Amino acid sequence: MTIVKTAAIQMKVWEDKFENITNLENYLIELSQKQVDLVILPEMFNCPYDTANFPIYAEKEGGAFWKEIAKLAQKYSMYLVAGSVPEKHHDKVYNTSYIFNPNGKQIGKHRKMHLFDIAVENGQTFKESDTLSSGNEVTVVETEFGKIGICICYDFRFPELARLMVDKGAEMIIVPGAFNMTTGPAHWRTLFQSRAIDNQVFTIGAAPSRDLDSSYLSWGHTLMVSPWGEILEEMEEKPGYIIQDIDLSQVTKTRTELPLLKHRRNDIYELKLK
Repeated sequence: MTIVKTAAIQMKVWEDKFENITNLENYLIELSQKQVDLVILPEMFNCPYDTANFPIYAEKEGGAFWKEIAKLAQKYSMYLVAGSVPEKHHDKVYNTSYIFNPNGKQIGKHRKMHLFDIAVENGQTFKESDTLSSGNEVTVVETEFGKIGICICYDFRFPELARLMVDKGAEMIIVPGAFNMTTGPAHWRTLFQSRAIDNQVFTIGAAPSRDLDSSYLSWGHTLMVSPWGEILEEMEEKPGYIIQDIDLSQVTKTRTELPLLKHRRNDIYELKLK
């Protein structure tokens, strides 16, 4: 039995990026007292979610904000999936999630692969590609507990990506996200349950809290789902966090009892990286 005490934080995002670090540390102080192993933050947790902000807030990997996150992971001795932040690399900006181990060492990063360019009639219009570039890596990191897949928000809508992470050994898929008031009520919960059931993994989504003064309204509803598709816990829209003891042996149990991954017809179809 492998138990990972896991917390997902639904944070308010402040305009001052380092005020978000102060806010984060206040949560980590409390979570460290609860002996949490793994902490997950929301998408763009240091930057109001607006395409115009991304180039302004962007920093290079190893920059001032990155160093503060690394320090917190080490200080509170936790694995930290640091939501996502705007990353500057040469002349491009990416929506990037950094992953740190309890020693404050970066063990991986994911650049959002699928950019959120949508126009829903009588709903949300957004175009990330105005300022962001897309990543091209499937991200799975090794931890002492097992392998964890990470993708960002819109990435999660693409079932091929989740299956590729599982084929690389992921037993948990973590998704920093920021679904809005159109897509959230329609699809957020359904996607997390569907990906959990299809891949027999734990799925965890961490979102920003809803800020009525923001130009982009987050649906919130940070949640954790079991490999059987059961919602273990789900928030509403306000700031806070949820904690669950994630028993990764449930992945093996579910895959043994209902061996759908073994029953794939690889003689007829296959999914592979190019």
